Amino acid sequence: MLNIYNTLSRKKETFKPINPGKVGMYVCGPTVYDHCHLGHGRGYVSMDVIRKYLEYSGYEVRYIMNYTDVGHLVNDAEVGEDKIERKAKTEKIDPIAIADYYIQSCKEDFAALNIKPATFNPRPTKYVDQMIKFTQGLIEKGFAYESNGSVYFSVEKFPEYGKLSGRKTEELLAGARVEIDPNKRSPLDFALWIKADTDHILQWKSPWSVGYPGWHIECSVMSCDLLGENTFDIHGGGNENAFPHNENEIAQSEAYTGQKMANYWMLWNMVNVDGVKASKSLGNALSIKDALEKYAAAVIRLWIISSHYRSVMNYTEESLDQAKTNLQKINDFVLNMEALSTAGTPPSDFDIEPYREKFEAAMDDDLNTPLALSGLYELITETNKLLVESSLGAPDAKKILAFWKRINAVFGLELIGQVEIPQEILELVKKREEARQNKDFPTSDQLRDEIEKLGYIIEDTKDNNFIIKPAK
Repeated sequence: MLNIYNTLSRKKETFKPINPGKVGMYVCGPTVYDHCHLGHGRGYVSMDVIRKYLEYSGYEVRYIMNYTDVGHLVNDAEVGEDKIERKAKTEKIDPIAIADYYIQSCKEDFAALNIKPATFNPRPTKYVDQMIKFTQGLIEKGFAYESNGSVYFSVEKFPEYGKLSGRKTEELLAGARVEIDPNKRSPLDFALWIKADTDHILQWKSPWSVGYPGWHIECSVMSCDLLGENTFDIHGGGNENAFPHNENEIAQSEAYTGQKMANYWMLWNMVNVDGVKASKSLGNALSIKDALEKYAAAVIRLWIISSHYRSVMNYTEESLDQAKTNLQKINDFVLNMEALSTAGTPPSDFDIEPYREKFEAAMDDDLNTPLALSGLYELITETNKLLVESSLGAPDAKKILAFWKRINAVFGLELIGQVEIPQEILELVKKREEARQNKDFPTSDQLRDEIEKLGYIIEDTKDNNFIIKPAK
């Protein structure tokens, strides 16, 4: 039975979907003004694993992840420049073209990391009319007010404000800056609609002013449209956005619909680089594309799932090198099982069921991927031992491969596999096998050396089979 740590309740809860067999999941997506960084990679791989485990468990998942293409202001402020607009002015390109370019970049990164495409990827610029309607509805319900062309949500009208982040309104007010926006009734109130300055590029007509939507309202409107105005199952995102972004989402959504926004809030943690929080201002925010130049995509994905999604990750060369070693171990294990599965050897009494139970127990405990991987490594150690003892047969290997395929539908690791070997190498391998069969070991060793000089390695197995693979 799946248990999820719910940030809303600050405890693990048994997952109970609203509709049997179906899951509605909304994940806050990236603001598309630059290439995705490793923090994005960590977050969206984590959400991908959660989604895939739900599918493994038999659920049909409707997975929504937006691309924020308007409204997210620099420093997460409520006045000033839009992040995309600033980029557009710097590069002298239309802001929508900027968003389109970085959305394509994001798709490339996600495809490389084997992240399954979302059911829908809504963009706020396509939802402005709905956001205006939503804002008008909040005004009519008494939760929002217009001031000098902008519209603000009145936090005091929503008594549960702070329930996700654990921040109390009294404490927030005490810490608020003196120089508050004069248009606001309270410094805690947040913008639903912002009146545009004359030089603001992204702007639309509304009943209140020519302006643009606030950042927070976007996710509320898009989740309502694509998951319905009722409560949905899971909301995902980065824990750095719990306040104010997710907190404001909850306030405006629940004020508008009169219902709980989401039952479970699953928030991933940050990525440090060499022990320091990754930040563009510090110049240490590594993009996914930068990382892909150094490491294979599967290595990066394995590195990500080797940590629990709620733990802080630390990017170091040592940690990525370890992931590379572990991926090779997994790859060799799969190759061994593939070779054995065609050997025609009789079955043993090998039982795969305890490993399935370990995998599911780990994943059911708040998606504990490190523990699930440790079960896989135990299986690899055991099969290697049995291979040495010639205690595994072809039927066992087929059973193990079926289990691997099933759990890797969740892990999402794209292995090297048994690559296509050049004909020249295959001819040498054939001659070496003939020498081995004739017990002409000097010739066999000579041919092995020749094959290695050409960039390939032969690994002999105890069942008289062998694996050929590139040396690197």
